[in-house]
Amino acid sequence: MSQINKEDVKQEVFDLYDDYAHDRLDRRAFVQKLSLFAVGGLTVSALMSFLMPDYKGNVQIGADDPRLKSEYINYPSPKGGGTIKGLLSKPKDAKNKLGGIIVVHENRGLNPYIEDVARRAALAGFVSLAPDGLTPLGGYPGNDDEGRTMQSKRNKAEMEEDFIAAYEYLKKHKDCNGKVGVVGFCYGGGIANMMAVRVPDLAAAVPFYGSQPTAAEVPQIKAPLMLHYASLDTRITAGWTAYEAALKENGKKYQGFVYENVNHGFHNDTTPRYDKAAAELAWKRTIDFFSENLK
Repeated sequence: MSQINKEDVKQEVFDLYDDYAHDRLDRRAFVQKLSLFAVGGLTVSALMSFLMPDYKGNVQIGADDPRLKSEYINYPSPKGGGTIKGLLSKPKDAKNKLGGIIVVHENRGLNPYIEDVARRAALAGFVSLAPDGLTPLGGYPGNDDEGRTMQSKRNKAEMEEDFIAAYEYLKKHKDCNGKVGVVGFCYGGGIANMMAVRVPDLAAAVPFYGSQPTAAEVPQIKAPLMLHYASLDTRITAGWTAYEAALKENGKKYQGFVYENVNHGFHNDTTPRYDKAAAELAWKRTIDFFSENLK
């Protein structure tokens, strides 16, 4: 990342990046608005460099980690007769069948951060599968800007079916004990909520700052939930109050956490929105939750 102190950057800059990352601002408008904050020696290019993900410098578990067996697989897509590519990871020394975790990416395809998260899940003692929802369009293109553009072109309902199909694939996999949960981030958090509604046998769901289902859909949820939100993420966290009320009203099993003074994307350690303390606490809670429900 560029040598800019996070503490010196106004919250409005992070909010602008959130708008840009979620297609509410095109690149031209983003740069134009960002220029208002290019003061005191800060340039627009320096701010852009600071905000963009750094995948090379922020890998916790490498692709060649000797403790894991990781490989790309393809599983059947329900639509069109094609297949979806995914990263399948498990501990190399696993002797018994393991609980399964579907790891769902943000709105830009299977980028290095999500692959890293999938390997972290495997290292914690699970078999993980991280699908690339962009597979029908050629797969994650190598950068997030193009990935967002590609993902916006995919049919929403068809992509949802592809993630549900990942659950079905992993549940029947020879290394899985049949108990499968899902964790998702941003767009993937919304998918985790969607799967909790639509997959009756889902064993656990952990949405990170994901869009919520409607109150009418909540009665369909069978899986226990763990939900992570950021207090500065007013766009998504605003929906948590009504969601929690519906979960309570319908007697659902859930845990909800709002992490103070952190932004949307606080778990993503490749961008300056990352908050180490909140990310590590949320991930520990997540792994403990999966251990309770998938083993």
